[in-house]
Amino acid sequence: MSAVSWPAFSLGMAKPDAPKLTVSRPTPVAALTEAELIDGCLAGQAVAQKQLYERYSARMMAVCLRYAQTTFEAEDVLQEGFVTVYRTLGSFRRECPLEFWIRRIMVNAALRQHRRNAPLVAVSDGDYPETLASEEFTFSNYAYTELLAVVQELAPRYRLVFNLYAIEGYTHKEIGEMLDISEGTSKSQYSRARVVLQTKLARLHPPIK
Repeated sequence: MSAVSWPAFSLGMAKPDAPKLTVSRPTPVAALTEAELIDGCLAGQAVAQKQLYERYSARMMAVCLRYAQTTFEAEDVLQEGFVTVYRTLGSFRRECPLEFWIRRIMVNAALRQHRRNAPLVAVSDGDYPETLASEEFTFSNYAYTELLAVVQELAPRYRLVFNLYAIEGYTHKEIGEMLDISEGTSKSQYSRARVVLQTKLARLHPPIK
């Protein structure tokens, strides 16, 4: 999948009476610096646009997968995100690494996707545990693919809060403003999401007796 269609190049056929030429492999295009990528994209250079996509698409797909229910949905978010990147790159002030800026765009695209496809209505308190998670519990001992699978099983609102706080580093106040919920609701939903994840992971890895 590609967010843009790159122009195809073809070699012209030699005239019948032209001397036979030895065709060599094209010289690889040198990797552009971040500044060159930005300037090239702003100038409409297809090479720069292609390199930007190839450099960041895999990492941004990993971001999209954490918010999406399916790979297909994640691909839609990725495509929408890169369209926004190319359209708004002129507003990037270069005050932070380009990857950080692109990442924020992908998160915002994921939030828009949720608003369109699955109304962000939190489940009732009875559906999630009342017990709040212990701060001693950590997810660092688990493989990324395993964590991704259990995170995707969370209800949409809880998954969003968990990703925004634990992965993206937003504060609960910022999350509340993004999702139109109170700061306290963000805190409780995050903690309850941790309990659910802890329980699911414990079932996958029962203690050895």
